[in-house]
Amino acid sequence: MVKAMENIYLTQQGYTKLKNELEYLKTKKRRQLSEEIGKARALGDISENAEYDAAKDAQGMNEKRIFELENQLARARIIDQSRISSNEALIGATVTVKDIDTGENESYTLVSEAESDFSKGMISVSSPVGKALLGRKKDETVEINVPAGTLKYKIINIERR
Repeated sequence: MVKAMENIYLTQQGYTKLKNELEYLKTKKRRQLSEEIGKARALGDISENAEYDAAKDAQGMNEKRIFELENQLARARIIDQSRISSNEALIGATVTVKDIDTGENESYTLVSEAESDFSKGMISVSSPVGKALLGRKKDETVEINVPAGTLKYKIINIERR
């Protein structure tokens, strides 16, 4: 679990994305859920009202996410992309690797957990692949133990986003 005072390093894009999500949840989503609760209350006895229970659960989940985002943003430190070395795989860098077994190339951008999105090639520096790539240099070979086995990558390029 992350310590309450531990910094979270984000790219400017990641910071903006979290800020926008927080704004949406605090304004539009809160209003929408409040309206749903009101409609469910109007249906009568709330002790046996599934719509009311579902709306209250959704409201609780929304408030939990708001708390998480506020906590992350309070601890956020924006990464200065101009200071990222193109010689070393650091947070914020995009690392292109060649899978030694398949010969295929993959590119991953190293980010914090709060910003990770595997479908967009943004992997957390705390993930097995992210940990293994962090601090490595171009032309290094890395073996990474993952649940599916061992990956063998050669780093072929490191660049800033």
